[in-house]
Amino acid sequence: MARFSKSILFAVLALAVACMAAPSGEASPMPAGEPAPLSVGAETRHYMFTLEKDLPLTFFAAFGSIYGNYRLTHMSVTAPEDMPQRDDLMPWDRAVMGRYNKTVAEVSDWFVVFGAMPLALGAASWYRGDACGRDFAVYSLMFAQALALQSALNLTFRSMKFWPRPYIYAEDGAGAEAAESAEGEAYGSFFSGHASAAFTVAVFTGEWFSEMYPNSAYKPLVWAGTLSLAGFVGALRIAAGKHYPSDVIVGALAGTGVSFAIIGIHKKSVRIGPVALSGLWAGPSAAGASFAF
Repeated sequence: MARFSKSILFAVLALAVACMAAPSGEASPMPAGEPAPLSVGAETRHYMFTLEKDLPLTFFAAFGSIYGNYRLTHMSVTAPEDMPQRDDLMPWDRAVMGRYNKTVAEVSDWFVVFGAMPLALGAASWYRGDACGRDFAVYSLMFAQALALQSALNLTFRSMKFWPRPYIYAEDGAGAEAAESAEGEAYGSFFSGHASAAFTVAVFTGEWFSEMYPNSAYKPLVWAGTLSLAGFVGALRIAAGKHYPSDVIVGALAGTGVSFAIIGIHKKSVRIGPVALSGLWAGPSAAGASFAF
C-alpha cells in the first residue's frame, strides 16, 4: 500500500512538472520555408494512424511481450558449474561481478513512476490547446506499442540466459544471500529492461516536446534532462548489481531504436500543395508517388 501511494505521488509530481514545462499560449509558429503539418478541420495532425499498419503492429508488440514474459517465468536456475566464468564476460563487465546493493536496486525501481512523463506532457499540451485530441490518442498508442515492443525484445533475450546477473556471483554478504534465493529470471541479465524502458520514455518525451514546440528554447534542456535521467537509471542498475555495463548500453540502444522506429512509422506526411505526399514508389520502367488528402 505504501509503494502504491508513493507511485501515485510521483505520478502527480510528474504531471505537474510536465504542465510547467509546456510553453504557455499557442504553439510556436512554423519557421519560414518549413512545410505545414497536415490539417483536419481546425485541428493539426502530427502523427498518423491506420488500421492496416497499427492493428498488426499492436498485436505483434503485445503478443511478443506476453510471449517473452512467459519464457522469463519459465526460466530455470543454472547450476554453478554451467554458469559463464569471469573470462567469458566482456572485459569491462568483469569488475561488476559479485556486486550487490539492495537499497540502490529499490531506488532504481522507483523511477518507474517517471514512465508517465510522455503521457503527462502530451496531456498537458492537449489541455492547453497546443495539440489536438487525435494527436494525443495516436501518440499514446505509439508509446504503448514502443513499450510493449521493447519489453518483448528484452524479455525474449533475457530468457536466452546469456549470463547471470552480477550478484549471482557474490560469495558472501547480502549478495550471496540474494543469489541463494534467486529465481530463474536472475540467470538472464542481458539486456537491461530498466534501461530499455527508460530510454523509450526519454525519446518519446523529447520527441513530443520537439514536435509540439519546434521553436522552443527548452528543447535541448528537455532532451538533455530526459536522456540524463534515463542514463542515471542505467547507472543505478549497474551499481545495484542487477546488470553489467553491456546490459545497460544495449538496453539503451534497444529502447532508443524501437522508439524512433515507432515514431518514424507514424510521423506526419510532408505537405506539398493541396495534398500530402505519403510515399514514393519506383519500378523498372516507372516511378511515382502516393498521396493522401
